[in-house]
Amino acid sequence: MPPDATESSAPVFDLRHLTKTYRVGDVEVRALRDVTLALPAGEFVVLLGPSGSGKSTLLNIMGGLDLPTTGEVRYHGDDLARADESALTAYRRRHVGFVFQFYNLIPSLTALENVELVTEIATSPMRPEEALRLVDLDARRDHFPAQLSGGEQQRVAIARAIAKRPAVLLCDEPTGALDISTGIVVLEALERVNAELATTTVVITHNAAIAAMADRVVRLADGCVTSNEARAGGRVHARDLVW
Repeated sequence: MPPDATESSAPVFDLRHLTKTYRVGDVEVRALRDVTLALPAGEFVVLLGPSGSGKSTLLNIMGGLDLPTTGEVRYHGDDLARADESALTAYRRRHVGFVFQFYNLIPSLTALENVELVTEIATSPMRPEEALRLVDLDARRDHFPAQLSGGEQQRVAIARAIAKRPAVLLCDEPTGALDISTGIVVLEALERVNAELATTTVVITHNAAIAAMADRVVRLADGCVTSNEARAGGRVHARDLVW
């Protein structure tokens, strides 16, 4: 993988004719159908579509957590679809941060200690305190997960994901378990990370309102990309979204 993925002018992801088929008993389920997609570096991208449209499968393949049945998954020219497990592990560790709907924090560790776990395995991490500052949680760093609200726990999860300075941040329904006001605070944190770190940020959602804060909106239905559009005009800030 390139030493600094953000320096390349090529798309950060270049996906070509991806298919993904799962077998459930005697039934084949086609999760992705001939997906071709290019994503420029540094963008805030929203993957929009109903449940079962293939969003999570696509995100998992981009993150090196799953492999396509056929097709190419190029990250700055390197085809992840043909990488072995050792190379995929190195890719995930060095280049990708993950944020999921559920926070997966360690209950016995403080917010700061949860973030520190990632910095111990990263090659050039930021200080855990700085990661928490970016998500506006520096004042809560000594609190345990049980002492934090759902939105605060999700922001700790974001801080943990960005502490290793990933080139790519992949977020699967990061506001799905939150109410609207709390979800906006979490989206503001993702917005700040994208702006300050120039991290390519991909957010899965079924909430069409969130598309207004994206540089690019990719719509999926029935495993297919139905549109891939750079948004004309300026992005809407998370705090100004109309729900």
